[in-house]
Amino acid sequence: MKASRGVTSLATQTNQQPAGGHQADRRPVVFWDFKILIDYQCPICRREAKFLRRLDRGRRRLAFEDITRTDFDPSKYGRTMNDVRSAIHGVTAEGTVVSGVEVFRRAYAAVGYGWLMKPTEWPMLRQLSDVGYRWFARNRYRISRLFGDTREHRHCDPERDTCRI
Repeated sequence: MKASRGVTSLATQTNQQPAGGHQADRRPVVFWDFKILIDYQCPICRREAKFLRRLDRGRRRLAFEDITRTDFDPSKYGRTMNDVRSAIHGVTAEGTVVSGVEVFRRAYAAVGYGWLMKPTEWPMLRQLSDVGYRWFARNRYRISRLFGDTREHRHCDPERDTCRI
């Protein structure tokens, strides 16, 4: 595993595949460009996922995996639960794992809105956005409460954007 600037290349493929489906180079066939590992118990995170899904317009360029599900296994992405809870992570179709603001850059690019995140690549704004995101990630539940969302979401279904309370 090689890591740099929130990007890790995994030696193994981590994407979904059809039974027996492989590309010519023996990598599994994937049906999305970018997968987001998301905290569906976080109301703001859930809203962002819903917004991105709407931008995707059913093209399935994005996939979402709920890190709060009991069967979620972060080790298949070379991460621990503490890692994925402390910052958003994403996985490219090639199996590269990214985290933090880079997830948003790639997600918006996948749905054709990469230009919205372009300024976060500029040197000064990159540093500010990275620091700002780390602060947000640590405080996302408190921020949700500030905006009036005090409910706990223990049973969320990312495929339907719904939660049973």
